[in-house]
Amino acid sequence: MSVTFVFAGAAIITAVLQLSGFVIAYALQTEVFYDALGGLNFISVTVFSVYSADGSWSDDPRKVAATLIFVCSRGWLLGFLTWRARERGGDARFDKLKDKFLMFLVAWVTQGMWVMLISLPVLFINSSSTSPPLAFHDTVLLTAFALGVACEMVADVQKARWVRAGRQGGFCTAGLWSYSRHPNYFGEMLQWFGCWLLAYSCAAGPTDPLFWFCGLSPVFTMHVLLNIPATGVAQANGKSLKRYYERFPESYARYRANTSILLPMVGYRFVPMALKRTLFFDLARYEYRPRSSDPGSGGAAPAAVQTSTRVGTRATMRSKENLKAASKGDW
Repeated sequence: MSVTFVFAGAAIITAVLQLSGFVIAYALQTEVFYDALGGLNFISVTVFSVYSADGSWSDDPRKVAATLIFVCSRGWLLGFLTWRARERGGDARFDKLKDKFLMFLVAWVTQGMWVMLISLPVLFINSSSTSPPLAFHDTVLLTAFALGVACEMVADVQKARWVRAGRQGGFCTAGLWSYSRHPNYFGEMLQWFGCWLLAYSCAAGPTDPLFWFCGLSPVFTMHVLLNIPATGVAQANGKSLKRYYERFPESYARYRANTSILLPMVGYRFVPMALKRTLFFDLARYEYRPRSSDPGSGGAAPAAVQTSTRVGTRATMRSKENLKAASKGDW
């Protein structure tokens, strides 16, 4: 069957699942199965694409490998989110939403959009009638896809174990977290770029519009994780860093200066600021800029934040004393 047929069928499945979930969840005033239904949605559209594939799906190593990695990725993420919500006694994201019809509905519609956009490359691969034998670049991209999933899984487990051990040190530097401040988000982005580029071998050529449409998968992922204030990197940085700068000013300042925001690597402190602010996505808006009205601030920023003015936050410092302190930092 055609790619457009599979896309349309997956969209219908997604709409039915998410709207049904919303009706039940709103009636019961609960969000407990929100993430679980997201996982079921991913699996459902994947199974649909497999059974809608032209020819024998099991004889195509590209389709089999991409599907298995995809199922592992989505199964892990949704399982982990469900476990985390249970550990925390619920999902705080919905505390102010689930009794508001339209806002709660938007949350379910958004999840449906997320499922569809993320799934596009795998749906494209499984439904395409073009599937040449695996080439070297396909193997590289499958490896990148799998590595992205593994990176996210390992980072999630390391962070969860650190939390259960009592949050030693105040902020996580276990395993991958000593090389990246957000290795889980890096893994999430890497896997969808790898999956999308893998789909190129199934395209009709460089001008295939459906292949470029599938590019919404990694682009949407990056947008959500980098730009949406309620989640991802944007949520974890900015004002959320206050607790670290107030409790661990010197150690956290060193960690932030020496550790990449996404790409796990060594030697980050030697990377020029211009590259950090562009290629590495360590953007100025992720810095913590305390207001003089913050409780306990005394009108001045914590020492660790003052040091960060050397790399682009001087505008937040208004006194000569703060600027003098900033010049002594190691940020």
